[in-house]
Amino acid sequence: MRKLLSALAVAALLAQPAAAIARDQEPVKISGPANAKGVGSVAIGAFNVGFIFESIDQTQASGGLMGAFGGTTKAKSELVGVTPAMMQTITDAAYADFVSRLQASGYTVQTPADLFGHAALGKSKSQDVPLDINIALEKGSKGKATYFKPSDLPSLLMIPGDFLGSGMSSIGINMAAGQTGMAFANYAKQAGVGVIDVVYLIDFSNQKRPGAFSFGGIQVNSGLSVAADYSRLTLIAPSGKQSVITVKAPVAVEGDFIEKDDATSGADKALQSGANVAGGLAAVAGLGGLRFGKTRKFEFAAKPGAYEEGAAKAASLASEMLIGRLGALR
Repeated sequence: MRKLLSALAVAALLAQPAAAIARDQEPVKISGPANAKGVGSVAIGAFNVGFIFESIDQTQASGGLMGAFGGTTKAKSELVGVTPAMMQTITDAAYADFVSRLQASGYTVQTPADLFGHAALGKSKSQDVPLDINIALEKGSKGKATYFKPSDLPSLLMIPGDFLGSGMSSIGINMAAGQTGMAFANYAKQAGVGVIDVVYLIDFSNQKRPGAFSFGGIQVNSGLSVAADYSRLTLIAPSGKQSVITVKAPVAVEGDFIEKDDATSGADKALQSGANVAGGLAAVAGLGGLRFGKTRKFEFAAKPGAYEEGAAKAASLASEMLIGRLGALR
């Protein structure tokens, strides 16, 4: 039986398509680059930093070994030990760094009162601070994030595209985002300045999903990064048109910021292991795979002081990159 399993495993590997050669991914994606040309005076309408506290990541169910071991593999990760005060400290530091970099790049930055005191924003409603959103991550994954605004800005505002909600709970936030987007565009046209909207999503884990020659599983490592696809800078020009620079490769920092622990109970591991073995034997016997899969739970504990420093550094690196690209478009 063991020899048969080994032979079938080799055959399954040989039947897999050759793995594609990985190419370096562009760090950003730019939409509407021409709209940023000539814009040198700006107001910051939003600068929101989101923190992922929970993520559920999964691989798609696959055939595996003739249908065995093909159940969906899930990893549930949870971050603990981060207080509201810590998140506010990170957000304020990231905002101050962003404004400083904008000014150093030759941009004139208006005071918040110029924008938020204008009639164009009269109907814009601030979201709750902090703002909790159930978010959709990559395909098959979802999470929970908490967003903060800088202390220097009076309102937490979002525009369409700043987040991707999961479920019905974010419908109201999406409607408000549409109104805010129009308000920013009206202000930009009336004041003759650009309006900048920034959102960073701070992730606490790095998932490494299986390649072409893996039978399944998700490897989860601790780390800090500004998440790709969910972090971006939007410039609304005086024309009302937008330039959007989206982070496409995670902006990560190295360091001892978080301690990871496998929180899956021994009983759960034993049950899942036994079920998968049964599935493999059933497939070999021609009974079809039972597709149980695996579920792992991980707890990440933030280290006070180190976590704030790492998250602020990741945000600073993201700002350096995005402002550099924005300046080149001007």
